[in-house]
Amino acid sequence: MTELGKSETLRYSRHLVMPEIGIEGQRRLKAGRVLCVGAGGLGSPTALYLAAAGVGQLGLVEFDTLDLSNLQRQILYRNEDVGRAKLDVAVEQLSRLNPEIEVRPHPLRLDAGNILEVIRDYDVIVDGSDNFATRYLVNDACVHTGKPNVHASVLRFEGQLSVFDATRGPCLRCLFPEPPPPDRVPSCSEGGVLGAVPGVLGSLQALEAIKLIVGSGEPLIGRLLLFEGLGGSFRELRIERDPDCPCCGRSTGAGDYEVFAATWAAGNGAEAADEVERIAPEQLEQQLSGAASMQLLDVRQPEEYAIAHIPGSRLLPLGELELRLEELDRDAEYVVICHRGGRSERACRQLRAAGFRRLLLLEGGVDAWAAVIDTDLPRY
Repeated sequence: MTELGKSETLRYSRHLVMPEIGIEGQRRLKAGRVLCVGAGGLGSPTALYLAAAGVGQLGLVEFDTLDLSNLQRQILYRNEDVGRAKLDVAVEQLSRLNPEIEVRPHPLRLDAGNILEVIRDYDVIVDGSDNFATRYLVNDACVHTGKPNVHASVLRFEGQLSVFDATRGPCLRCLFPEPPPPDRVPSCSEGGVLGAVPGVLGSLQALEAIKLIVGSGEPLIGRLLLFEGLGGSFRELRIERDPDCPCCGRSTGAGDYEVFAATWAAGNGAEAADEVERIAPEQLEQQLSGAASMQLLDVRQPEEYAIAHIPGSRLLPLGELELRLEELDRDAEYVVICHRGGRSERACRQLRAAGFRRLLLLEGGVDAWAAVIDTDLPRY
């Protein structure tokens, strides 16, 4: 078993005096290997606490660069880091926090072709991703390899947490067999998130990973923990393993991962065939300065519209669109606008299904307009 040095004994002394961890548990942490998928709102507190706890090998999967809007919740980073690769900053910060551990960077976007290679050398996978495609990919790969998946997600003032370990309990697909439709659940950029909420859930993810490595306590296997920040409450739901689960059920096996990989790849590009025609901010500016009669339809929330909007645009939130179609002229040409484009795509599909044919999507949304056309507009 890995021995602890003199400096490590002092560093982890608050662990060593607890019988639930002690010297043996700290040795296990030193020998432990944890992979954090994502180094954002959830991954920041998770990685900080795992590094501080002395997890010997800490892997990070991240491909994004730091934006000013990230700093409200992604506590690994500082203002001077804006514009840098998150992974570079994260490795520096975690190595400064604890030079006794190894921080392994994985600068890539996980997909069905690389995930098995990436997770192969780790004992525990902590999923701090922010999209359903990656969450289901991580789940299926963990089922295939028999690795525990410490899962969490957050939105607005709420979060949920569980440990999916198909060797001892249910997986994500036992709870939710398929991801929700893309227009059913807003992203954090659309619905917002209170910065402290991913701090709470990310810290709990670190706690669960530590419990799994040390072997103390009762991991959240077969249990879903629900956190509601405004009321300050936690609730727990029991999750049973589904014998007919499409991933870990009796009719499937480890070799079926290839089926899920193909399904993921197909689903991840499913919208390509239904591509919406787009217009760049520069093109729209030219059209608006001429004799064009196009109408600007902003499908964001009123709170977002109040932050920044293109003059002359009409606000009609996406959630109200279906009920207010009769307010719109089906013969008019509309440029549909949101924050960065995701909701505009969903709005265009709804409008097209309702008989609207002259539709354009503002590429990059209000954010791109503020970046290249009206730089006096605030960005968020």
